[in-house]
Amino acid sequence: MRGSYVLALSLIWIGSLAADDKVYDLVIYGGTSSGVAAAVQATRMGKSVVLVEPSRRLGGLTSGGLGQTDIGNKAAIGGIAREFYQAIRKHYDNPAAWKWQTRQQYQDSGQTRTAAGEDAMWTFEPSVARRVFEDWIRANGIEVCYDQRLDRRAAVAMTRSIPWRILTIRMESGTTYRGKMFIDATYEGDLMAAANVRYTVGREANSQYGETLNGVQTQKAVYHQFVTSVDPYVRAGDPASGLLPFIDPDGPGEEGAGDQRVQAYCFRMCLTDHPDNRIPFHKPAGYDEQWYELLLRNYEAGERGMPWINSAMPNRKTDTNNRLGFSTDFIGQNYDYPEAGYEQREQIRARHRLYQQGLMWTLAYHPRMAEHVRREVSRWGMCKDEFTEGGGWQDQLYVREARRMVSDFVMTQHHCQGRAEAADAVGLAAYGMDSHHVQRYVDAAGHARNEGDVEVGGFSPYPISYRSIVPGAGQCENLLVPICVSASHIAYGSIRMEPVFMVLGQSAATAAALAIDAQVAVHQLAYEPLQARLLADGQVLQWTGAKRPGAAVGLDAAKLPGIVVDDAQARRQGFEAIGSTVAPFVGSGYRHDGDGDKGQQIAVFPVQVAKSGKYEVRVGYSAHANRATNVPVTIHHADGQDLVPLNQKQPAAIDNLFQPVGRFTFQANAEYRVEISNAGTQGHVIADAVQVVAIE
Repeated sequence: MRGSYVLALSLIWIGSLAADDKVYDLVIYGGTSSGVAAAVQATRMGKSVVLVEPSRRLGGLTSGGLGQTDIGNKAAIGGIAREFYQAIRKHYDNPAAWKWQTRQQYQDSGQTRTAAGEDAMWTFEPSVARRVFEDWIRANGIEVCYDQRLDRRAAVAMTRSIPWRILTIRMESGTTYRGKMFIDATYEGDLMAAANVRYTVGREANSQYGETLNGVQTQKAVYHQFVTSVDPYVRAGDPASGLLPFIDPDGPGEEGAGDQRVQAYCFRMCLTDHPDNRIPFHKPAGYDEQWYELLLRNYEAGERGMPWINSAMPNRKTDTNNRLGFSTDFIGQNYDYPEAGYEQREQIRARHRLYQQGLMWTLAYHPRMAEHVRREVSRWGMCKDEFTEGGGWQDQLYVREARRMVSDFVMTQHHCQGRAEAADAVGLAAYGMDSHHVQRYVDAAGHARNEGDVEVGGFSPYPISYRSIVPGAGQCENLLVPICVSASHIAYGSIRMEPVFMVLGQSAATAAALAIDAQVAVHQLAYEPLQARLLADGQVLQWTGAKRPGAAVGLDAAKLPGIVVDDAQARRQGFEAIGSTVAPFVGSGYRHDGDGDKGQQIAVFPVQVAKSGKYEVRVGYSAHANRATNVPVTIHHADGQDLVPLNQKQPAAIDNLFQPVGRFTFQANAEYRVEISNAGTQGHVIADAVQVVAIE
């Protein structure tokens, strides 16, 4: 059963428990970063704990390739989570940690995420993250059981009374674990579902919680998008030939409506360009060129940017993530994953790996691929010293979202943007609301488009409710869920960050230990002692830094003087990165070049006036210290064209938003354009809007 508000259908059974069966204070299912943090905290509080991990590797995504910490604001992270990043810093402070480059070379590249005087470091190699977790396990004497998958057909022995309690959980191996309290620290929420806790899969309609960023989002899906006019059919121009692979024939759906689709997954690849540590990309067995036809057509239609975010990690390695309209995200191919059985999940994981291996070979070596892309991508490869069992490829899929619990308190867009606030904080979230694309479809013009990407920030760190990590009243009273928390799809897009999962894991274990001592259900635990213990252990529960009133709200172009062309109406090569943090801006945000692909990104704003005459042209941007000082702006007008350099570090002259770049003549109903390029620039280039105002 799928859709809104699901109760799991796993068989509830009452097992026979021998009198000498070991009873743990806390049983944690899932050795993710959240699960490890929970185990450490429970041990520190004097509780017996067992950490049950379905695979052979601890750390989940933190040790699975996601070394570029998504954090929002580092000051929001405390407790055991901060201890992890302090341990990372300590590791890299040792010169012996630097094998493939020196620490100074890494810092000189501008890639260090450690500010002066800070005791933590926020970028790292997967193997180093794993080593930190394993060191914690040994130092705290924590019992870890590997290769133990929950038997989801007969998973949980529970009491018959309501609210019910878990007695034991059973693995496919037949091993059972008996506990007083349980934590589901998996990305999928398998234990939560087996315990008949209420949950949902997919996107809610905006109307359900009074949100604006949930449900189907074609209008806001302007980022990581195809260039215009990419043909979606097997034979270009022939709908009768059928759609190319992975295009949803039923998409996109009604704007703002809910569905059961899930945002895309990928592998966060750890790459290197060091020749002694590099495994070149290979053409995998089962490679199907048609899978990548849209990618090739996208470049042939004018795309110039690099289709990855290739973030530098120590030792000449990377954390590589999705970028542009066709990249590492395997859009639309994970809908069944949240509730699939283990065999089907492995098939989905293997298909994602095949897709991504084929993608990298196509980018690096396919003769139709743009030459500048082939030249750059072919320099890279998998690392010989990472994920050695898979030839550099990991098993940990980036499960951005699967099941989400529905408890008595649901975190929503309103909490993210400060219109509502949880009074029982167990941690802070600090990242923008971030959903990757959910589907690929054919638009009304007959072109391929992506749908689902939402990236909205501009708000302060905000509290996450204790009630969002415990099931609703009347449901399971000895289970806590620090990953698949009770949140709407779009709010979860802000919460779903690894540092936050570690924070919530520690808080869940603290609550479990205090509930054991007080002999109460997790729902009945008083907040005051929980709050006191969390603060004593270094958790950050209240944001005391500079506060923003909420997400920055863009200006409505229709209400501004003259003709205003927003970036959503511009034709682009590159300029896929988005921002909404630095106000003011027009529309839902502004585009920027990510300070990369210099000379290959351009935004073209069409200009057409109804009356011939002279007009002042203004370029919209929000100033910041990281901006470029020599942004080339080319104005095509009735008398020719002019190139004007623009210093985007300096605040714009008109309302801190629009900077005049000259007065020019335009003829009525003729087509003109204003081009913003990043050629020859240093620093971020902003392409937000162009305003054309008649001179009376």
